[in-house]
Amino acid sequence: MKAAAPLEQQIEQAADLLRHARYAVLLSGAGFSTPSGIPDFRSPAAGLWEHADPMEVASLTTFRRQPERFFEWFHPLARAVWDARPNPAHLAVAELEERGILRAVITQNIDGLYQAAGAKNVCELHGSTRTLSCLACGRTVPSGRFFPAYLSEGALPRCPDCGAVLKPDIVFFEEMLPGDVWEEAVQHCSTCDLLLAAGSSLEVYPAAGLPQFARLNRARLIINNRTPTHLDRYADLVIREDLVRVIPAIAARL
Repeated sequence: MKAAAPLEQQIEQAADLLRHARYAVLLSGAGFSTPSGIPDFRSPAAGLWEHADPMEVASLTTFRRQPERFFEWFHPLARAVWDARPNPAHLAVAELEERGILRAVITQNIDGLYQAAGAKNVCELHGSTRTLSCLACGRTVPSGRFFPAYLSEGALPRCPDCGAVLKPDIVFFEEMLPGDVWEEAVQHCSTCDLLLAAGSSLEVYPAAGLPQFARLNRARLIINNRTPTHLDRYADLVIREDLVRVIPAIAARL
C-alpha cells in the first residue's frame, strides 16, 4: 500500500482540487459535531447507541406511545446541542460557501451548527432540533421556546394549540428522510464535479449512497475521516487527520 503524503502536501492537494472545481459540495457526518461537544451515535464505547436500543427510545412508535421515554433519553443530547457552538471547521465551511467555493453542505447532523456559523445552503438529511412539530394538529414551533424548561425541569414540550407532546423535527427510526431535502441532496451530488466527504464513516444509508451519484458524474472525491471508509479506494485524495485541523487549513490556502 502506498504511503500517504505528508499532511501539508495533502492539504495543498485538496486546496488545488477545490480551486479548480466548478461545483464543489460537502457531505458531512458526526465528525463535524463531536469537536463542539456533541456525541455521535455509533462510535465504539462512546456512541449513543452503545447504551440504548434505538428502536426502544427513538422510534416513531415509541414516541407516539411513550414520548416521555424519548425525552428522558434525549435530554443529555439536547443539552449538548443547546450548549454547542460552531467549531473552526464549521466556520471554515461557511467561509468557503460565502466565497462561492462550496455550493452546498449536505449533512447528517441535526444541531444547526453550520447555520450558526453562517452557512446558508444546508441540506439537513436527518432534520434539525431547531424546530418541533405536533403530530396531532401539524403545528410547528421554534424549539427555543420550549427547550429551556425541558432542559432545566424536564418539562415535556406541548403544542400551544392542542396540548399534544411536540416532536423534534429530526428523523426517527421508522420515518423516511424529508423527500424534498433528499431530492435536493441528490441533485447537488449528481451535478457536482467535486465531492468532499468529511467526518463521516459513509456507513449510514441512504446518506452513504450519495457519493455514488457524484461518481456517476465522474466527480473528484476527497475523503477526510479519521478511520477508513469503503470508498477510500475510489477517492482522489484521502486525509485521515482531524477535520478541525484540516478544513480550516484548506480554506486558508484558497
